[in-house]
Amino acid sequence: MSVLFVGSELFPYVKTGGLGDVMAALPRAIRAQGVDVRLLVPAYPSIHSAVDILGEAASFPDLMGGGPARILRAEAPGLPLYLLDQPTFFDRPGGPYGHPEDLATRFAALAWAAAHLGRVGDVDGWRPDVLHGHDWQTGLMPAYVAYGDGPRPATVMTIHNIAFQGRFQASILGDLWLPRHALTPEGVEFHGDICFLKAGLKLADRLTTVSPTYAQEIQHAGGHGLEGLLAHRKESLYGIINGIDKAVWNPAKDPNLVSRYDLKHPGRRLPNRPDFQRRMGLHEDPNAPLFAAVSRLDPLKGLDLVLDNVDHLVSSGAQLAVLGTGDPHAEGAFLQAAQRHPGRVAVFIGYDEALAHRVFSAADVFLVPSRQEPCGLTQLYAQAYGVLPLVRRTGGLADTVVGVSPETLADGTATGFTFDTANGLALGDAINRALALFRDPPAWRRVQRRGMARDFGWEGPARAYLDMYGTIPAKGV
Repeated sequence: MSVLFVGSELFPYVKTGGLGDVMAALPRAIRAQGVDVRLLVPAYPSIHSAVDILGEAASFPDLMGGGPARILRAEAPGLPLYLLDQPTFFDRPGGPYGHPEDLATRFAALAWAAAHLGRVGDVDGWRPDVLHGHDWQTGLMPAYVAYGDGPRPATVMTIHNIAFQGRFQASILGDLWLPRHALTPEGVEFHGDICFLKAGLKLADRLTTVSPTYAQEIQHAGGHGLEGLLAHRKESLYGIINGIDKAVWNPAKDPNLVSRYDLKHPGRRLPNRPDFQRRMGLHEDPNAPLFAAVSRLDPLKGLDLVLDNVDHLVSSGAQLAVLGTGDPHAEGAFLQAAQRHPGRVAVFIGYDEALAHRVFSAADVFLVPSRQEPCGLTQLYAQAYGVLPLVRRTGGLADTVVGVSPETLADGTATGFTFDTANGLALGDAINRALALFRDPPAWRRVQRRGMARDFGWEGPARAYLDMYGTIPAKGV
């Protein structure tokens, strides 16, 4: 079997969230199962300059009105790549989602190039059996396969976050190289617009999303308008929990840490705490429970609930460290909280990969109070690093964190703290439960060890994706 993964991000070259991590780790895990997996991503300068370019796989005098384009063959460590080299669209500042004036044609070009490789193959004759697109940026890929000529590879669409759908005016249909008959409810049309994600969900052979609970949520109130379509296609929808790249997120090998540690040597974790406190400007208090969050500051992430509890945390003797960027109001509110509580609250506006790793090596409790969370990776990193996650029970958070209770403490399954209602009072109650357990060090260490012992690697998810590929009926020309 051969599979082409298609996406707009790839860690460590271009990343705005978990999509980049998945695009880097999942293909490697599937390749380890003996499958020929390759990736197609845009040739952003950060990628083009960092990988080995091997040659040209295809060329086009003009692609989607963006001028000349090539598909280059390339190689990253452990990953064969195809790069869509089209400077007009991809060789410019502003990040992967800047320049909204051509956002539609830019990612339509990526989807069309993927369909071309699926139907025609490259100059060496390689042609994938399965095209696997990720998020709205690749949503037109199944449409180009469905409306095009030639062999039709199987198509799979993965939803990483259904809130982002890629909706554009129907008047650009011709600019996207789509036929007029595509603009119907059975094709790419959605409430009078062209919707990239809806097109993929309607026309792909199989659909996946990043956790079993999220797969259920998006068929109901969490579907952002697409719940009816997803409920109709529920037999083709698979919820497969994400994994973490243990080569990158492993406290025993992490080069960002002052002191590396593992389940057998938990005491080696201790030096990381004062180092992190110094870096963040927190008091070097070994007895203060350290709560932390690394998050986009967005209402869906629920960090406003943390703001509601800042004074409560400080009055309880705890410290708080927040790393993130996003909503300017939230940024300002957290900075004001740090000014009110110097040495007890610390805020870093932005994202720093090394500092994020150090958070997980130092914190006691990791806060993920999301209103909606398709899978989430930070709660997985937290458990691997010996931090107890405190999460709202939604999406993948509900699937990956077992809340502390008398029953779960007794049977040894607890790995963190959970709450249900998205308000500050409910989070405050969960914080109180975390503070109570922190005052019982033996019980705390048992929960900590349980989290560190869990295997959230990609091997299990990779097998689940292979099983899913196997359910797709064979296709002809």
